[in-house]
Amino acid sequence: MAQAAFEEVVADFEFLEDWEDRYRHVIELGKAMAPLPEALRVPATKVDGCASQVWLHPEVRGGDYHFQGDSDAMIVRGLIAVLHRLYDGLPVGEVGKVDARAELGRLGLNEHLSAQRSNGLRAMVERIRTQAAAAH
Repeated sequence: MAQAAFEEVVADFEFLEDWEDRYRHVIELGKAMAPLPEALRVPATKVDGCASQVWLHPEVRGGDYHFQGDSDAMIVRGLIAVLHRLYDGLPVGEVGKVDARAELGRLGLNEHLSAQRSNGLRAMVERIRTQAAAAH
């Protein structure tokens, strides 16, 4: 069910055995993302439940879900990049069918994120699912 871009992340994680290297890779994915324009950093795009500042801006184009995101924390920005690879470009009706917990579990993130980051990640996934459902 996962997108090809997400499968690349899975393959990278399998290659990178050390968790410090994996964290570095997640941060690099975040650094490679285009920043979210300041005009989109508004209360409506802010994700509640995250310890750091997080914004997710959805768009539906041609029936497909797309989003831009950003955070003031490097690791969280990287997690947004991972979610982008998991969800961006899916038909809106498919977004809710993705088992994010299982897919992210393939990366081992569940065991290696702090409780706060895990809660924030869940809040981001829920926001994505809610946005896609509203657009469907």
